[in-house]
Amino acid sequence: MEALLTDFIPPESLREFEQKYLDEKRNSGATDKTRFEYAWALIRSKFKGDVRRGIDILEELAADEKSRDKRDFLYYLAVANTKIGEYDRALDLVNKFLQAEPQNRQATELKAIIKERIKKDGLKGAAIAGGAALVVGGLVTLGLALSGRRN
Repeated sequence: MEALLTDFIPPESLREFEQKYLDEKRNSGATDKTRFEYAWALIRSKFKGDVRRGIDILEELAADEKSRDKRDFLYYLAVANTKIGEYDRALDLVNKFLQAEPQNRQATELKAIIKERIKKDGLKGAAIAGGAALVVGGLVTLGLALSGRRN
């Protein structure tokens, strides 16, 4: 599962998917299959902007009431949101997926990874806040010591 989150598409391959998508869109409108393939390619990009465009396409596909692939779209939306650090949104999406398919191993693994990343980010945030407090405290102490020397 972790490999899925760290997998990046080569730029040439992304361009191929994009060209197919644009050609179809120009001619008769891109099929859901092509739109999904392009979105999947985008969410495998190294660039957050591409991932966000992939998310937009997947959300459009998921919003289609006629679609039979909603669960798949939810899963890949959860993957994409995890990749860009939108963990609350990713957790919400994977939970919706698991409501429909509670025993799905991949979704269960993804949920565990999301929770672990939320925990890590929380610890990083606490460490940064603690470090900032130490710096501010040190500056205040230094300021007090210097002002005491002047008097």
